[in-house]
Amino acid sequence: MTITIAQTTTDLLSRLAEAVAAHPRRDAVRDGGGKLDFAAFEARTAALAGALVEAGVRRGDRVGVHLGRSVELPVALVAVWRAGAAYVPLDPAYPAERIRFMAADARLAAVVSRDAEPPVPAGVPVVRPDARSGRGPAAPFLPHPLDSAYVIYTSGSTGRPKGVEVPHGAVAGLAAALEASGAYRPEPGVVAWNASVSFDASVQQWIRICRGDTLLVIDDAQRAEPARLARLLAEHGVTDLDLTPSHWQLLREPLAGARVPRLFMGGEPVPARTWRELADGGVDALNLYGPTECTVDAITTPVTGPAPHLGEPLPGVRAYLLDARLAPVTAAGAVGELYLAGPGLAHGYPGHPGLTAGRFLADPFADEPGARMYRTGDQARRTADGLLEYVGRVDRQVKVRGFRVELGEVEHTLGALAGVRGAAVTLHEPAPGDHRLAGYVTGADLRPADLLAELRRTVPAHLVPSTVTVLDALPLTPNGKTDHSALPAPAAETTTAHEAGGLDEQVAEVWRTVLGVPGVEPADDFLSLGGHSLAALRVVHLLRRKLNVELQLRHLLDAADLAEFTATVRRAAASGPAAARPALTARRAAVR
Repeated sequence: MTITIAQTTTDLLSRLAEAVAAHPRRDAVRDGGGKLDFAAFEARTAALAGALVEAGVRRGDRVGVHLGRSVELPVALVAVWRAGAAYVPLDPAYPAERIRFMAADARLAAVVSRDAEPPVPAGVPVVRPDARSGRGPAAPFLPHPLDSAYVIYTSGSTGRPKGVEVPHGAVAGLAAALEASGAYRPEPGVVAWNASVSFDASVQQWIRICRGDTLLVIDDAQRAEPARLARLLAEHGVTDLDLTPSHWQLLREPLAGARVPRLFMGGEPVPARTWRELADGGVDALNLYGPTECTVDAITTPVTGPAPHLGEPLPGVRAYLLDARLAPVTAAGAVGELYLAGPGLAHGYPGHPGLTAGRFLADPFADEPGARMYRTGDQARRTADGLLEYVGRVDRQVKVRGFRVELGEVEHTLGALAGVRGAAVTLHEPAPGDHRLAGYVTGADLRPADLLAELRRTVPAHLVPSTVTVLDALPLTPNGKTDHSALPAPAAETTTAHEAGGLDEQVAEVWRTVLGVPGVEPADDFLSLGGHSLAALRVVHLLRRKLNVELQLRHLLDAADLAEFTATVRRAAASGPAAARPALTARRAAVR
């Protein structure tokens, strides 16, 4: 029997109830250690919602969710909705100081956590994810379209992250628009949840459970090991995978010759080479564009044709290309700023009315009174063929591994460290597609390693520069502002004594290339040099190809320093060549 999912803008809690009634024994969510069918998922979310209500949560409140990747995570998110509240992701991987700030700024009514004392303000009730109310499960809750669904924090140019508050109607509209556009298939699928819950792309992934899809929660270890992730996708018959173009570059070899899920690509522009590879290889892929303030995705297109482009607005979205006077830009090839409008807009930035007013403007092109449009800060143009192309930014906002980063926030944080008199941050690209932050400071007796270590204690990894250069003075423009275009490139590579030749030199060279640092020492720690999971995957991938050795991600992450990792590589080389792996060819991938 063929099962299809009806397209509707009904709120997602009502759609979830319909899915539970229609197929209670189908898997709702799976992780590496277990699963819940829809009936069990319904019972768990109702029980936790009852516990939240008993803890004092009321309609319109905000509840922090401080959990790792497991079946408990979607249970908690839906339970918060069923209690009438909006969820606020508090990723346990973030530094405690960052979590503490977000929790205080959001004025949480409660937090769901397995930790007895999570880093939230004193007095905030802590509710375990398996908690139950003594009064039984919560009563069904029907959200109004304007009720808040979640508050996700993004990088802020003032030095502090800012929350973006999104209503239920916008989230339900997102699901309906992706169904109407064909991005979501009519039949239920198996959807891999790949993104961090703190990244708004996660919303588009996990809400699929509300329409009857099965959600596969990928944990950090599985996500970080491409070969393991490829096996997981095949084992569970995954039909849809959301990822950044950078992550695809690491998965393409393990998936060569395999059945590839439909790819939902977003978070950063798709490079031309990647676009052509996917289009020419017949891979079923979509390019998705949209800021957090417009509920994840606003414009989409299949990855087809010779060059990257954004596509067309989803149903219900209005896209305008405007000049500085808010007049339409109509000439082919002319660059304008992209504005988005429609029911998918966020409420704004809670606690920041001025910032909200500056980004959410009155829509002069709308028929309905009171309509707003969002100024994205993205520049775009129409080609002679009518395709909408991304050009760049009008401000200093950048994307690092899919995360939105305000360079001003990183500068503010770096400049606030002890001994720093001035700070500047730019984006550099040590390898094609590998975008990294480079920091520059002035001050006496400053050690870059100490500054980076302090930053790692206070901000998430994607906000920590890969290098910090100490300068005598920052270059200035004629009007006295920092001239970012005149900052020197990160120091040229140098050769240190331990890089005398042979295998040691090759391992060190790969570290320098991937990390974008001028030199490395045997006692250097990969993470302390700005490494992260995707960078670690590149190191392992490059060394496997260069030396034909069998290496795993854990060999790098478990090593205390470069010397220990090099010793591991030497032992792997002595054990003989790596097992034969499928070569990348131009053959078409089998597409699910």
